Parts: sequence; C-alpha cells; structure tokens
Amino acid sequence: MYFASIRIITGDVARIVEFYETATRVTAKWSTDDFAEIITPSATLALAGTRTVQTLGEQAPPPATNQSVIIEFRVADVDAEYHRLKEFDIDVVNKPTTMPWGNRSLLFRDPDGNLVNFFTPVTPEAITRYGH
Repeated sequence: MYFASIRIITGDVARIVEFYETATRVTAKWSTDDFAEIITPSATLALAGTRTVQTLGEQAPPPATNQSVIIEFRVADVDAEYHRLKEFDIDVVNKPTTMPWGNRSLLFRDPDGNLVNFFTPVTPEAITRYGH
C-alpha cells in the first residue's frame, strides 16, 4: 500500500489553493476548476470543490467542518517559516514550540479552519525518526 494524498473539500478552491501555495511555496497543479494538487516529494495535498463529491449525496463531506485532522508538513526551519508566514496574516494557533516527542511545531489554520502543522525535528530521537 502507498499513501498517496489527503483531500480537502472546500467551498472556495481558488482561495484555499492560493493559501497553500503561499504557505508551502509549491505551485499547485490544476486538473479542473474544481481540483488542484500541492505535490511534494513525500505526499500530495488535494484541494477540491464540493462538486467533486456531489455524487455522494447526503454522505458528501461538507466543507470547512474538519475538527479532527491536522495537515502536517516537515520543514527545514520552523522558526524561519513562522517569521515568513507572519507577513501573510495567518491564523496562528500555537507559535513555534518544542513538543515532548522532539518536533518543534507551528500550528495554524487554513482559510477553511483546518489545522496545519509545520514542524522540524530537533531532538536526536526525532531527527533519527525522520532520517535527517
């Protein structure tokens, strides 16, 4: 099995794509007006409009209602990313903090309220766990 992506369903694809392009510095690959992907070397973040799930009817996930998933990106220097992102008026939930498991993490929200974590492994154990 190969973990390929996480998909966010949104009511405003252009807005959320712009946000993730700014946050990640990765240009999205657009497939349609309702579907784009932020493709990184390790995984893909798919960003899709509500029309992409309309065939699910009442079972379709509603946009902007996530309460349990955190989208995580490993970055080289979380403190530098924090200072860069501050100029974009992001909704910071937790400034860079070293967590008990050895990652230094910055937690913020995307325009739909989804939690996003940028982290850098900083302890020897965490560095070993991520292979750097």
